[in-house]
Amino acid sequence: MQITSKWIDGMCFVATNELGHSIVMEGAAAEGEAKRGPSPMEMLLMGIAGCSSIDVVMIAEKQRQQITDCRAKVTAKRADSIPKVFTDIHIHFTVVGHDLTESAIERAVQMSAEKYCSASIMLGKAATITHSFEIAAA
Repeated sequence: MQITSKWIDGMCFVATNELGHSIVMEGAAAEGEAKRGPSPMEMLLMGIAGCSSIDVVMIAEKQRQQITDCRAKVTAKRADSIPKVFTDIHIHFTVVGHDLTESAIERAVQMSAEKYCSASIMLGKAATITHSFEIAAA
């Protein structure tokens, strides 16, 4: 895996992966300017949301759960001093579908947290990560 980052101006960069997919990141916008993309720290949280959501959906589908939607809301706290690392991260899943069972979804969230989500497990070495979920009918 390889990512390149190219400076645009100010605190704005474009990151590109090996397949040519790109995303704009900006630490802070210049005064009076609109921010053009998420910050690198927000990108980390986006990565953990995506990684863990993929796991939850795949694991639940293997359990024959009929999922129609899965949303992850990630909230985080950072240290007050530099480096302002994440200290606490919470991932809340809203899983939508037909005839979903609480035990199956709970198991999917647990397996993602403990075994499969590389992003979550890696960040868990530096921050406390907690998980919760709710089920909604489709």
